[in-house]
Amino acid sequence: MQKTVKKLDNNVIKALTIVCEQAKQEVPGFEWITHTASYDRFPGSLAVICVFDTQASIEQAKAQQLDVYLRRQIQGQLLKVGIKLKDARHHVRYDSEQACEAQNNGNWQQRLKLH
Repeated sequence: MQKTVKKLDNNVIKALTIVCEQAKQEVPGFEWITHTASYDRFPGSLAVICVFDTQASIEQAKAQQLDVYLRRQIQGQLLKVGIKLKDARHHVRYDSEQACEAQNNGNWQQRLKLH
């Protein structure tokens, strides 16, 4: 990884870690957050995946508009480290441990290639 790409990736990780710690406290069923990106097409290629325990937790979060809250938090923290997303709705996705277990035998590396 080139030095500039590594710094960019570290900034993404720093921003998402802050969001993750807040979300674990405030969003029922939220478990962790990760990202994928092709840094030659950044920030357009950035995909942020918010992982919940179950699909029902995702639906409940959306019903309570906590998905909007998460997107705003992600967008705000990324902006603080100099990363501007045109439309966070295209970059933030939701998934669950339950779905990964059922569809990918719990293999997140394999599953994230699909995002």
